[in-house]
Order: sequence, then structure tokens, then C-alpha cells
Amino acid sequence: MRIFYASDSSPNPAFESNLWRNNLYAPLVDLGHEVIEFEYGGMRKTFQNLDARDAEQRRFIARNRPRLSGELLRQLRAAHATRPIDLLFSYFYDACVMPETIDAIRDMGITTVNWYCNGSYQLHLVSEIAPHYDWCLVPEKFRLPDYAAMGARPLYCQEAANPNIYKPYDVAQEFDVAFVGQAYGERPAYIHHLLESGIDVRVWGQKWGDFTERGRTTQNSSLRRIARLGRRLTSIEGWAHVARRVGGALESRTADKETAMSLPVVTLPETIIGDALSDEEMIKMYSRAKINLGFSTCGDTHLANERIVQVRLRDFEVPMSGGFYMVEYMEELEEFFRVGEEVVCYFDPEDLADKIKFYLTHDAERERIRRAGYERARRDHTWHRRFQNSFQEMGLS
Repeated sequence: MRIFYASDSSPNPAFESNLWRNNLYAPLVDLGHEVIEFEYGGMRKTFQNLDARDAEQRRFIARNRPRLSGELLRQLRAAHATRPIDLLFSYFYDACVMPETIDAIRDMGITTVNWYCNGSYQLHLVSEIAPHYDWCLVPEKFRLPDYAAMGARPLYCQEAANPNIYKPYDVAQEFDVAFVGQAYGERPAYIHHLLESGIDVRVWGQKWGDFTERGRTTQNSSLRRIARLGRRLTSIEGWAHVARRVGGALESRTADKETAMSLPVVTLPETIIGDALSDEEMIKMYSRAKINLGFSTCGDTHLANERIVQVRLRDFEVPMSGGFYMVEYMEELEEFFRVGEEVVCYFDPEDLADKIKFYLTHDAERERIRRAGYERARRDHTWHRRFQNSFQEMGLS
């Protein structure tokens, strides 16, 4: 097929990564498709401004969305005029593209597909554009009825990993237990519990510094500065000046404020924390650690009435990279791995600590499970296989 591909290179524009390019774009090329990539200089900025609840982001979206939509149509029409495009494959939010732009592409006889993997707790961020695509690739099985209810056409397509990128490295195992990823939700409390249980655990990623003594001091200092500023702004003119400068920041940061208020009150030692890793360093870490952790909760949903867990990209990345993987149990995971034989699951912090201690002292068991998980991931859980199956269900050759 001739595919027009539109996405940012990474789901997290805060640091350099080619995660989606490695996992979505590259497998499409590997499968022999001719892939034309959308070139838009503002793509990184676009994916930094996705939440219209934020006043500043809302203004950016109002300017950028029509601009990106127009450029998408221009480039796609030019490519289609040269030789017909069969498929638009995008990873877009509502903030990225106008619904009528997707309609115009469909009117050209081009099948439109959108991949989105935050629907478990951020389905509202694609609710406007999803019904305009021919297909929505959905990794959250429990959200399929919700897509259908909004008028979209969902197709279940679980996440996976690219075996050309995710592979074992011949390096020494330096760490007992490791986690690579951001600090949020229940994660800091779990790490704190493991430390209290006498387990040597290390973490790499953004925001872990917020949970150190220094990080909490910095946060308190910032709050004191804000309070001092507030006391100085006693005039209407002063507050108007601030309002112009921050442009609704108080309104726009509501979600961040709620998240900050909900953080568990734990303090972690700086000695266990490392910086965010590059893609290659992250994959190497899976070989450098005896046990790699996974957390299944979405955002701060553990604080709500309905705690949401989901299968994640990491659930396939770690085993395919040859790492021993331990993740919170969820029923859906059993569709992809034999629990206890290819990956190990835990049910709560105490269970996690107990199982870590067991597998750290049972090298042969750990190695057997690690090897089985690696073979299963490479056999069944590649993006190449996912796309082949999805395209077949769509009736695309």
C-alpha cells in the first residue's frame, strides 16, 4: 500500500525520543509499504498543546489546528496526485486536526485510520475527530463500546514492540530492581514500600526528583514565592498585569494542581534516582536489571471511584528486550502472556515485595521466565503482526 503517515516521533514531547517512529512508522516500512511522512515543523509544539481546558493551550490550538490541517491536505493532495494514496495513518488528537479535514481526505477515496492509546482515561481528547475516521485502532478493549457510542468505528489493536529496536544487550546485570518511566500516580508509593522492605530498587525518568527532600523543599519555596507575590498585588492593575502575563494559568493548570495535591506523601532518596534515559539506554536497562517493574494504573485514577488499569507498551517492550518483567495483574494481560511462566504479576505492594525477594534468590526460575517471555514477545507481539492483522480486518491488502 501507499501510506501517508502523520504523527509526532514520541508520546512525550518533553524529552527526545523516537518511540512512535520506532514502533509505528518503521514497522510499516518493514512490511514493504511505501510510507510518505507528513512534514510539519510545528509537530512537536502541537503535541505539547493538546488540552483545550488550558487557556494558553486553547489559544495555541485555535491558531495551529487550521494551519496543520491545511498543510496536511496540501501535502497529501500533492502525494495523491503523483500516485494514489491508499491509507492515511495518523496518531492525532482533536487538537491536531479539523474533523472536516479528515472528511475531505475520505472524499478522495483514501482510507483513514487513527491510532490512539490514551483512551483509557483521556478519551475526551479524541471525541471530536474519532467519528470522522474510517477506523480507530484501539488498544483499550474496555473502551470499544465507548468509541462506538460516539459514532466511531473502533478496531481492537493491542500495543506491541518492534523487534528490530527492542532486543537484549550483552551487558552486566548491575541492578536488582529497576523502573524506567515518569513518577506519578501510585508509582512513588510503591517504590517507597520496596525501599522500606529492604529492596534495592532504582528508578530513571522525569519527576522523581519531586519526591526527594530537595524536591519538596523547592515546591514549598515556590508556594511561598507565589504567596509573597499575591500579597504585593493589592491593586486591580497589579492583578490585571499578572492575568495578562500568565494568560489563565490558574485555570489552565487545574489538572496539574489536582495531581500535585494527590501525590502520596513519601520522600525518596536521591541516590536511587536517575535522569530520563534515551531510547537505547532504556532498552539496555532492561538487560542491566535482574527485575524490571511495570505499573498498570492510569494517571491518578486510583484516587477516583473507578481505578483504571490497562495493558501498556512497556508490557511488550521489556520481554522483547530480554528483560525479566513483573507487572500488576490484570485479566486482559493473560490474553498475551502466560502469567507466572512468561511474565510475573503482583496484586499489591506487599505481594510485589514478596515476589521480588523470591525471584532475586531463585536465579534459575527467573531466567526461565525471562527467556519464555522474550520468545513469546518476538513470536506474537510485534507491531508487524498487529498491523497485518488489523489491515486484514479492514479489508486492506
